[in-house]
Amino acid sequence: MNTVEIKALLHQGKVVIGTWVYEFNSPGLPRLLKSTGVDFVVYDMEHSGFGIDTVRTLIALSRPLNLAALVRPPAGQYHLIAPLLDIGATGIIAPMIENADDAFEVAESCRYFPRGHRGASFSIAHDDFMPGDVLAKIESANEAVLCGVLIESERGVKNLNEILAVPGIDLVWLGFLDLSVSLGIPGEFSHPRFQESITTILGTCKSYGTPIGILAGDSAQALQYINQGFHCIGFSGDLWLLQRALSEGVAAIRNGLSADQLPIGV
Repeated sequence: MNTVEIKALLHQGKVVIGTWVYEFNSPGLPRLLKSTGVDFVVYDMEHSGFGIDTVRTLIALSRPLNLAALVRPPAGQYHLIAPLLDIGATGIIAPMIENADDAFEVAESCRYFPRGHRGASFSIAHDDFMPGDVLAKIESANEAVLCGVLIESERGVKNLNEILAVPGIDLVWLGFLDLSVSLGIPGEFSHPRFQESITTILGTCKSYGTPIGILAGDSAQALQYINQGFHCIGFSGDLWLLQRALSEGVAAIRNGLSADQLPIGV
């Protein structure tokens, strides 16, 4: 699925499902992800240690698959966003957006004049090196890009109305762990203050018609989030999926062994 299709589905109230990549950068990874049926992938640069060369390769391998390749840059600043779009990222999810100025910087960085101030360069990676009419390319790119912002602090929740009033914000992503830390209740997701923040975010996004995304650890949690009003689901991430599957498999095998088949100390 490409970002034009994803944005259309989200605005119809449909659910789209993707996953996050933090750890693995094999050239086969995008094809492997495509084989699972995900709608999008987010390549993380904030917490992964991935540099732009790594992400450039992953994006280049994703594009021919019609797999929407989004990137979380280290921060929501022009000099970090524009190069990612030029190498072919089809969307941005910018971290730690706390006010209208932050949101404006991200939205403007994602689009060309007159809707933004993205620097113009064409017949490069982002337009598949193809010739063509510049105005048509500008209009197409401005429509296709998915501009997402992470709300993950008490200040971001407080200022969410002014953030969503900024033109060009296509998606809010809830950063639940950072939000709990900001609220002074790290990891206490059932705490009344955290739940109050979730209610505020969902209500505000609904009033602006802005879809909201979240990372789900498993399918049951994903369905719970969808019932709450989240429509863009990140189904876990590469390292956690491998760790969980391997841990469960190893435990199941060992549970089926007799005592004399188990290694000493296991």
